[in-house]
Amino acid sequence: MEFMIVTGLSGAGKSQAINSLEDLGYYCIDNMPPTLIKNFIDLAVQGNIEKAAFVIDIRGGEFFDDILKGLDDLKQAGVDYKVLFLEASDEVLIRRYKETRRVHPLAVNGTITDGITLERHRLRDIRKRADYILDTSNMKVAQLNEEIKKLLTSSDDTGFTITIYSFGFKHGIPLDADMVFDVRFIPNPYYLPSMRNLTGNSKKVQDYVMRFDESKSFVKQIHSLIVELIPSYIREGKSQLVIAFGCTGGQHRSVTIANVVSDLFKDEGRRVLTIHRDV
Repeated sequence: MEFMIVTGLSGAGKSQAINSLEDLGYYCIDNMPPTLIKNFIDLAVQGNIEKAAFVIDIRGGEFFDDILKGLDDLKQAGVDYKVLFLEASDEVLIRRYKETRRVHPLAVNGTITDGITLERHRLRDIRKRADYILDTSNMKVAQLNEEIKKLLTSSDDTGFTITIYSFGFKHGIPLDADMVFDVRFIPNPYYLPSMRNLTGNSKKVQDYVMRFDESKSFVKQIHSLIVELIPSYIREGKSQLVIAFGCTGGQHRSVTIANVVSDLFKDEGRRVLTIHRDV
């Protein structure tokens, strides 16, 4: 049987994720108390349920605090499961709550920002245990559906995902990055009037950034480094590697390098998720 634990920040898209899993044939239960997972699995075996997914988050109140013990119990019982953790930036979460006029479950007596901060703190341990981490800040519903489908229906042997970010240092470093590379050594197209209002998604900007020997050498060395390290990450049980490329504003150089490196891995048949956070 296949079991998926869906958790993460409130407002990050867990409801949509569970809808996607239902479309993929999973038997889904929302707001599941962790202590009842093992009981349900025993019933599922008797009922010939092949795939099941549970949403477990801080709505469970005190029950949620049992999640790590619940996962340990599953491991001891020999149950194979995966943890999908959804998150988004504070700014996006605040906007989503304001648009829907919902109350954050941990902000009943405080601000939305207070609730998000407290929730990040309470989720820090389960996030470390996650097999997959998806940042939905820049994802539309269709994109989230597609990424979940890619995660769970990959035909490769490892199921290993490379997530590549572009970002601007002035907006902060991505919180979930395993590796961060500074590409501010590359000449900046921003200072050329014809490219100032374009991004690294434009061929004109890409051609400019990649015309320099240092850009070509950097991409070649980064690609070789990651290819060499991937088997070690897989051996240690990781199913995802998050790489972030940063420039000043996150518009030109970092976007170009992220696109070029992503294309190299895609050409090798690897599963790649590319996120331009600040575009």
